[in-house]
Amino acid sequence: MEGDLSGFNIDTPRWDQRSFLGRLKHFLSITDPRTILQPEQELDWAKAMVEQSRMGVMPPGTQVEQLLYAKKLYDSAFHPDTGEKMNMIGRMSFQVPGGMIITGFMLHFYRTVPAVIFWQWVNQSFNALVNYTNRNAASPTSVRQMAFSYLTATTTAVATAVGMNMWTKRAPPLVCRWVPFAAVAAANCVNIPMMRQQELIQGISVKDKNQNEVGHSQRAAALGITQVVISRIAMAAPGMILLPVIMERLEKLDFMKKAKVLHVPLQVTLCGCFLLFMVPVACALFPQTCELPVSCLERELRDTVKAKVGESSPYVYFNKGL
Repeated sequence: MEGDLSGFNIDTPRWDQRSFLGRLKHFLSITDPRTILQPEQELDWAKAMVEQSRMGVMPPGTQVEQLLYAKKLYDSAFHPDTGEKMNMIGRMSFQVPGGMIITGFMLHFYRTVPAVIFWQWVNQSFNALVNYTNRNAASPTSVRQMAFSYLTATTTAVATAVGMNMWTKRAPPLVCRWVPFAAVAAANCVNIPMMRQQELIQGISVKDKNQNEVGHSQRAAALGITQVVISRIAMAAPGMILLPVIMERLEKLDFMKKAKVLHVPLQVTLCGCFLLFMVPVACALFPQTCELPVSCLERELRDTVKAKVGESSPYVYFNKGL
């Protein structure tokens, strides 16, 4: 139904972002895999509606439900810092379809070294694109830095997977099935900080409560990147830890022994089920707009903030990225 839009602020979150439940509802909305099926014209319409709403100029007959739907599409497809359309594969809404295929194949093809190397390379290529797409865009990253980050993370993942494969040759089969998760976790600890190293070097843009930029903080960058690393590992953990246990038992059934062709599609499907739930949960672990006490900033920046805003703003705020 049509509502009064006079007091409607499209940038005000529908749910309380200070609570985990509120953030979970928010990310359930914007990581909805169905949004990647929307045509370009629909996404452009959503951006136009959001921009018009911000200017207070709406077409006659516009409904609140239309604006909420437009904001959902906008948040799922456009970068929060730049407003530019993100590439489809790098969007969080693509994490379920993209991640389920790659993770399913990683968990199935873990026995041979060539297969391990190939699927770890595919996974790190996917992760590098996701990390770049969801970075804090206020800190530009050069092509050289991206290439170095990508090579470092891929090498780390492959070395961890191959090394642990050799180390666990005589271990129980279930332990061998957990090797891909160890490689993914290790690579995330390298890939994300390396891909966003410019933020650690130059600092991340921090703002006061009125959204005025007050400087750049390396400590804020370190906090944001740490939270993203934890979220990414948490995103992968349930599927990559529990699914091997499930498959280990299922593969002992007579039916599954005869229908080996079903093993891969079954693992891919189950990975999708885990990710459908874990992507929004992991994204919701920490607020996307983080707050950091002014007292925790670097001394020079702390003095600058106090000089600009005094004691009226005890916190600064920044976008940690996803």
